[in-house]
Amino acid sequence: MTFFPRFFRPISTLILVGVLATASSAVSDRKFTTSPTLAKEVRVMVEMMSQLHYNRDAVRSSDYAEVVSEYMGSLDGQRLFFLQSDEREFENQFNSGLFWELKKLGNIDAAYAIFKRYEQRVEERANWVFNYLDSSEADFSDHDRYQYDRRDIPWPTNQAASDELWRTRIEYELIAELLNDKTSDEAKEKVRKRYQRMLKNVADLEGHELAELYLSTIARLYDPHSTYFSPDTYEDFAIQMKLELVGIGALLSLEDDYCVIKEIVPGGPVDLGNHLQPNDRILAVAQGEGESVEIIGMKLRKIVQMIRGVKGTNVHLTIQPADGDNSARREVIITRDVVKLNSARAHAAVFQVPDETGVDVPIGVISLPSFYAAPDDGDPETADSIASRDVAKLIDQLNAAGIEGMVLDLRRNGGGYLKEAIDVTGLFIEQGPVVQVRDYAGQIQVDSDEDANIAYEGPLAVLVDRFSASASEIVAGALQNYGRAVVIGDSSTHGKGSVQTVVEMKRYVPQFTRSPLKTGAAKLTVQKYYLPNGNSTQLKGVIPDITLPSIGDFLKIGERDLPHALVWDEIPTSNLNGSPLDPQLLTILRNSSEQRRQIMPEFDYLDDTVDWFKARQEEKLISLNLEARQTRKEQDKVFRDVMKETKDRLAENDYPFEEFRLVPKPPARIKAEPTTEEEKNNEVLSTDDNDSYAKVDVHLRESLRVINDAISLAKSQKEWASNRQPLTAITGEQG
Repeated sequence: MTFFPRFFRPISTLILVGVLATASSAVSDRKFTTSPTLAKEVRVMVEMMSQLHYNRDAVRSSDYAEVVSEYMGSLDGQRLFFLQSDEREFENQFNSGLFWELKKLGNIDAAYAIFKRYEQRVEERANWVFNYLDSSEADFSDHDRYQYDRRDIPWPTNQAASDELWRTRIEYELIAELLNDKTSDEAKEKVRKRYQRMLKNVADLEGHELAELYLSTIARLYDPHSTYFSPDTYEDFAIQMKLELVGIGALLSLEDDYCVIKEIVPGGPVDLGNHLQPNDRILAVAQGEGESVEIIGMKLRKIVQMIRGVKGTNVHLTIQPADGDNSARREVIITRDVVKLNSARAHAAVFQVPDETGVDVPIGVISLPSFYAAPDDGDPETADSIASRDVAKLIDQLNAAGIEGMVLDLRRNGGGYLKEAIDVTGLFIEQGPVVQVRDYAGQIQVDSDEDANIAYEGPLAVLVDRFSASASEIVAGALQNYGRAVVIGDSSTHGKGSVQTVVEMKRYVPQFTRSPLKTGAAKLTVQKYYLPNGNSTQLKGVIPDITLPSIGDFLKIGERDLPHALVWDEIPTSNLNGSPLDPQLLTILRNSSEQRRQIMPEFDYLDDTVDWFKARQEEKLISLNLEARQTRKEQDKVFRDVMKETKDRLAENDYPFEEFRLVPKPPARIKAEPTTEEEKNNEVLSTDDNDSYAKVDVHLRESLRVINDAISLAKSQKEWASNRQPLTAITGEQG
């Protein structure tokens, strides 16, 4: 299975498919020793990385010395608990023979030793926090500042430096609670409970979880997209790729040791049965007619495993209703069923966009969240979930509706299956190369669209952002190479130009195949891909023809921001029967877009939002002065209110549209209301989850206008798909 992995929400919060009978997760494992089965998996994974990984020659045995520090960072990402002396001690203890310990013995005892020190440091620091809360009264009138993002900062030099760091951190946390209308005592209690939960969470970590973290750290020495999947994680990954799960259809989170319903998935058992509401608490779980097990204080992953199950079976939940008092209880029986993730399938709309004369022009938009495909497992429930087929069907519907232009929206599309990227591109071009793939031996394979038919011939834009990665970059880059589309969006796409494959340990090792126990899987990078013109998208991404202001340009979310990323390079061009759009045409479209940016109020709204977010991102140090923070809170509220009023006013000018869907539109997502200041601030940046298309989506609106301009420049739609320059019809020049 070769694919381009997608960015997806943390799967530990999602009620997923049936319970796994795994050796590692069936019982609590706090022994922290390398079992014979795990040792075999470790040796196999190291062998695969050193023999099959694309970057195998760039990683030497001496590079494994980086594992210790990076694993410590995986445990303590904000550099809060370990000391620099811990790092030196473990590097001296483990670095010299680490590669051979892994390759020959499969021994990961280093992971457990480092974790035990981490557990010790967390316990020491939590006790320090409790003592500080009991015996000290923070001074919120001084002008100290706290650096809340410490990912790139060294660990404290000694205990005294650590104590000072934690004094400022606890003051930072207390101020955050006071700003949420807590009294001083309530704020202290909130912080106390937070570190009590941390103690419990660390104490609940099991051996297989540490093994997954440690082995993933090793895999990421080769590149940031290689990793190790535990059996549970591998199952979750497979669910994300096939767009369905078996469960109850609810998103959960942990709040003060309680499992809380955060969202209800449209069309799932909970939604259809009207069983639960957001903010309901689940107190206990029972299987079928079995005895209820209290889950208060239990890890979310274990709760998920208890609620998972086989389609058609019942799960009994004891609920504390959100609208009742703390003593209220209600028993709910839910039948597990397939939950289709239809919101992740392609959908479309026809927007009516006025031209210069005021006449409405029908322009289609196809939104493709991922390049999904049904697994080859014979399951009829998932057989129709194929991205290219969905896009082809939507194109037919849009053509029948008489569209004159189209926007393919690939924003936040982090990739998917390589074949689907090729097939989707083929819907817009004649036969020809779509992507070139090179393996670690230097062999180049050209993957082409073999179908001469074109599903859509007219003016086309591809809308991208910094989250558009892998398969999205193939499609956007190929259509740009062919001069088939104007690419619009952030300053660049993500910049991921590599191909991964997943190898199940069970299939790789014969003795695992005969075992009834579940084993993990390794995801490793085996190829790099290149566009038809030979350029790699690695690090650089696809550069849009027209760029628009974006929050994404100020986030460290690109490939270049990841450690151990593969380098950029290029290869010879393929037999490409096409060329990019004429620069003169792009200049006309770009200038028209720039003129609108100067005069349209919606761009002021966009600029203000981007500037506000940029200022927050660049603010590394946060004041520990309560009065100053209160002033900032009030300023943020004023900004949110102004932005909401502006958005509501601008939304009156949104272009009318008619939706086209292959499956019924899911009902509005039922979500809990935001409560904290951080959640409220995020509302400024969020889209409208309950709408198919967000209000005042400036990037989409401008893409529609750009295509409207392009329509007026081309004499006929077919010029856009004929491998000729559309501008030649206007200027008379020969292309």
